[in-house]
Amino acid sequence: MPGYLWTGQASCYDSNGTIVPCKNSGQDGEFQAGIPWPLERFIMNEELVLDQLTGLQWLKNANPAEFPVTWQEALDYVAGMNREEIGSRTDWRLPNRRELRSLMTFEARKPALPAAHPFENVFLGWYWTSSTAAINPAYAWYVHMEGARMFFGRKDQHYLFWPVCGRGRGVLPLTGQNKCFDAEGSEISCRGTGQDGELQMGLTWPEPRFVVKQAAVLDKLTGLYWLQDADAGSGKMNWQETLHHVKNLDLPLPEPSLRWRLPSINELESLVDCSRHSPALPADHPFANVRDVYWSSTTSFFEQAWAWALYLHKGATGVGFKLDRGFHLWPVASQAE
Repeated sequence: MPGYLWTGQASCYDSNGTIVPCKNSGQDGEFQAGIPWPLERFIMNEELVLDQLTGLQWLKNANPAEFPVTWQEALDYVAGMNREEIGSRTDWRLPNRRELRSLMTFEARKPALPAAHPFENVFLGWYWTSSTAAINPAYAWYVHMEGARMFFGRKDQHYLFWPVCGRGRGVLPLTGQNKCFDAEGSEISCRGTGQDGELQMGLTWPEPRFVVKQAAVLDKLTGLYWLQDADAGSGKMNWQETLHHVKNLDLPLPEPSLRWRLPSINELESLVDCSRHSPALPADHPFANVRDVYWSSTTSFFEQAWAWALYLHKGATGVGFKLDRGFHLWPVASQAE
């Protein structure tokens, strides 16, 4: 089912970062949920690279401008690529946040790209996306190639960018962004901007997207069931406590073959509506007790004593120290093994 990708994580770790068997751990490495990667993921075509997972085509050179630029300069550079028909293409664009993030693996670092990737000149820093940050439209989303964090930076700051082209295979959903903004954060006409709000690349969300079923909510975009009460642990927990709590969760599900578990970081991110903030959820969501930050089952490969978390008020993905009681639990349900 389309909607989210496997993170690439196949290993499991305890709260101290020591590798442990995945069986019965409840971790991302045990379930490996999401669209699986093809055996041969990347195919070279001169200066282009086809990602067979998403169907998107990327420049082999991950730093075409050779130096950091502002957000608007990145958009202008890509527009120039279309005028010059680089690679015999006229559909180059700055990737939206889901497109750029789709290249990331959570089983590698420096860079956080799949093993044996063919890309050149990958800089271990921030890369712009075409998606504006709803919480402050003078900022745009960017992804860090060193460890795969996704946050936002001021549009007049200087970072790198990585052009993409093609419509893809329809596995990545829309980000939800439908408006465009200039570098000062003022709303502008989308026409000709090359921004996420103009192009709106990705799989269209179903309507209605969410259906309440007993204590769960079915997301028809991904086929995942989420607990309607988005604070299942009734407060903040450390990472291991969330894994233990969700394993013992006894709440009704609409199908006997479903079981509750801690979601991967890609499953959590699939809920985000990039046009909204506080929380960054679709306007018609039916969830109660929505909190700011949620643990995922995905360990940070950059530092295994940390785990990935969704910062839901912003829509960002970052990490937290596993031993800290700082984040909340939001269970997801999938088919039992």
